[in-house]
Amino acid sequence: MLRKTPSTESAKKESPRNLYMAPELPLLLRRFRVDVVFDIGANVGQFASELFGAGFAGRIVSFEPLSAAHGQLIETSQPEPRWAVAPRCALGESDGEATIHVAANSQSSSLVHMLDRHMQAAPRSRYIGSETVEVRTLDRVAGQYVQAGETIFLKLDVQGSEDRVLTGARGLLPRVVGIQVEMSILPLYEGERGFESWLPRLSMLGFELWCLRPGFTDPRTGRLLQVDGIFFRGDPRAPAVDAAP
Repeated sequence: MLRKTPSTESAKKESPRNLYMAPELPLLLRRFRVDVVFDIGANVGQFASELFGAGFAGRIVSFEPLSAAHGQLIETSQPEPRWAVAPRCALGESDGEATIHVAANSQSSSLVHMLDRHMQAAPRSRYIGSETVEVRTLDRVAGQYVQAGETIFLKLDVQGSEDRVLTGARGLLPRVVGIQVEMSILPLYEGERGFESWLPRLSMLGFELWCLRPGFTDPRTGRLLQVDGIFFRGDPRAPAVDAAP
């Protein structure tokens, strides 16, 4: 994911906090008693660093497919014992091997082709190379990181492949209480699921929208292109409804 609104480097320097995380997220994770966050598409650890910095008391498991970013991620995670980094891999709908397109800005790298709209809005996101990476399903790898009874939150930021990751997590989903997913309002990657179809997709899985965070904005026009949607299953603290007349 590009970061974000505002989209200039100077704005980033002026606003160093919450560039990668909705400010409401730590409160929501406490409310839903989340034990483990799966940080999928971790890059060099920006999201996890912010979440720990905001006081998250659980554990984070980060996944990153780019070789250079994965090496930096391991180094960044070293001081925090509650932060695990999975072996380098991409997550998808089935096990195998794939080519990942490496973007100049690293964060926009993707297993799928980037559309012209994205490159025109963010020229530094252009692809400059490629790498081969193993692809694993979340169902296959998740078990080694969670214990019986622990609740899970998924953060998905995988540049157009979010739906494929969920498809490969069918067995895990009953233990997942919340999901953060990057949603494109206009198509930015070939074949990705758009914003309007994400809401019914997650609703069918039992998740309700709790929070939207503005994401990537086209600096030429000011048009919002991506948002992060945060979804949870119901509300564990909602009062019981009395069905009696």
